[in-house]
Amino acid sequence: MGLDQIINDCKKSCSKAQEQLYQLFAKKFFGVCLKYSNNYADAQDNLQDGFIIIFKKIEQFSGKGSFEGWAKRIIINNALQKYKGVRYMEVINENIPDEEIDVDDENIPIEYLMQIIQELPDQYRLVFSLYVLDGYSHKEVAEMLKITTGTTKSNLARARLILKEKIEAYTRIEIKSLAK
Repeated sequence: MGLDQIINDCKKSCSKAQEQLYQLFAKKFFGVCLKYSNNYADAQDNLQDGFIIIFKKIEQFSGKGSFEGWAKRIIINNALQKYKGVRYMEVINENIPDEEIDVDDENIPIEYLMQIIQELPDQYRLVFSLYVLDGYSHKEVAEMLKITTGTTKSNLARARLILKEKIEAYTRIEIKSLAK
């Protein structure tokens, strides 16, 4: 059965089609949820809640554009709802250099990278995930999180600095263990 048929059946509240849709996208969307959650359990909750919203709103999907993109936006917005009303730190000095992280992805496991991203303070993790991992602009991130673009830039720079320090520490530990 094709995706269009599954979507049409989901619009008719067919539980078998809902299960098929879930099976098609659960792994990919769980990865999205991990980026916006404090831990694995929160990511699981966000995934389940996100799919409930998708099934409730599937009638609104017009078929124009990508279903995956439409559903991913719901998943992200659902995860961000947990942070509504959370006070984000305002920046005093917005002239922080835009650090680039040099990662040799052959030496650093993706699990470790996801772990250190999840360990970032909420505001840094959200900005980093939206901007770097999902490709939103600073303006879009600012609108989604209801903060200024200066704050998004500062939070991104601070997130990159923290990640860079953790990656450098990990690399030093790996080099020492190889030297033994």
